[in-house]
Amino acid sequence: MPDIAPYLAQLEALADQSQADALAAYHKAPRRYLGIRVPVVTELAKTWRQDLTLDDRVALAAALWDTNIHEARVAAAKLLTQARIRPDDAVWNLTRGWVPQFDGWAIADHACEAIRRRLEAAPERLDIVETWTTSDHMWTRRAALVATLPWARYPNPKPAQLQARDRILGWAAAYVPDRDWFIQKAVGWWLRDLSKHDPDRVRAWLGAHGDGLKPFARKEAGRYLPDPESPA
Repeated sequence: MPDIAPYLAQLEALADQSQADALAAYHKAPRRYLGIRVPVVTELAKTWRQDLTLDDRVALAAALWDTNIHEARVAAAKLLTQARIRPDDAVWNLTRGWVPQFDGWAIADHACEAIRRRLEAAPERLDIVETWTTSDHMWTRRAALVATLPWARYPNPKPAQLQARDRILGWAAAYVPDRDWFIQKAVGWWLRDLSKHDPDRVRAWLGAHGDGLKPFARKEAGRYLPDPESPA
């Protein structure tokens, strides 16, 4: 495993205390913040990735995540956000192991970007993601939708992708009674993205379930439909 110290030192060298204080106040999750912009962390992770074997990348990502430093966790996710990884079981096992630790949208969303690639590489992993939908942990439930956004975005889905799309829409329907803001937002987000490619499915879903959503989520879901309040 690579020594984590030089990588942390590179992050520390970019720290900006005023920005760190602002991030801590904004995100509110109880951890250390360095105040580094995400694009900077992303580029740094890309340079690290070039010189590491896959095994070393996984080990470094695990170590960075375990520091519980905001930017280190973002870097951990960026190290493993890649479409083509073979074999990818170690990456999948590590990233899905992060899900129960989610405690805010920012790090969760970066981690879910890495998870999406592994789900697209092996869609049978949706069976595991489905178990997240009934978790007592709100961020885990939310991750089931955030990590499956690719199925909302396929412009010309194959039959198996359509089947998975309908499966995930079923998860979204089960979330309708959940009044948590972040869950409602995730449902609206998923449907909004789907409406760009499959508006008829979104209209049908809203016709069946839309009245149960909070108004802001219903509005978000129908943002790109001609008449979001009157789904056909």
